[in-house]
Parts: sequence; structure tokens; C-alpha cells
Amino acid sequence: MGISDLRGKETVIQDTPFGYTMSVIGGKWKMAILYLLSAKQPVRFNEMQRQLGAVTYKVLSAQLKELEADGLVERVEYPQIPPKVEYSLTPRGQTLLPVLEQLCEWGAQNR
Repeated sequence: MGISDLRGKETVIQDTPFGYTMSVIGGKWKMAILYLLSAKQPVRFNEMQRQLGAVTYKVLSAQLKELEADGLVERVEYPQIPPKVEYSLTPRGQTLLPVLEQLCEWGAQNR
């Protein structure tokens, strides 16, 4: 179901495939996290926080937990001192890479 299927119909955005997609990848940092993981993985938490910049520990942690719950990001914890945690895209998360690539192309063309 695409945009053309919804033309002229009365719908609630949340009930559409677009609404579902936005519920999964919406949020200030989720797309940036996915972009970072698509370019380099696995990524450790502190490295991700450094590369993203202004994101707080609490917000980054919450966004990663949501992406993990939605099956887009995998978290691997290594039992060592100090603790080591790495994040990477799952196969489901990798299906978003063509969409991210198109967004990058659009940005390059319309900058």
C-alpha cells in the first residue's frame, strides 16, 4: 500500500504503512543512529555518543532500546571488566539501507 492507494480515502495516518514506519524510525536520533550503524558496525555505546554529538546518555540509551525492541538493532554485551557493549544492525535493520541511501542522495542533490 503506497501513497497512491490512499488518495481520496479518509484514513488515520497511524493506521497506514507510513504511520507504522514512522513509529519505528521516528524520533530525533533514530535515523542518525541507523545511519551511523549503516556506515560502521559494530559500534560501542561511547563511540556512538561521541559521533552523534549532542545526544545525552539517557536519550541515546532509550532510542537504542526502542530500536532493539523493534528488531532493527542488535545489542551484544561482552562479560568483561569494564563492560563492553556493541551495537549493529540486524538483517531487518539492513532492509532500511536503501531508504537511507535515497535520503542521502536527496540531501546531496538538494543541499
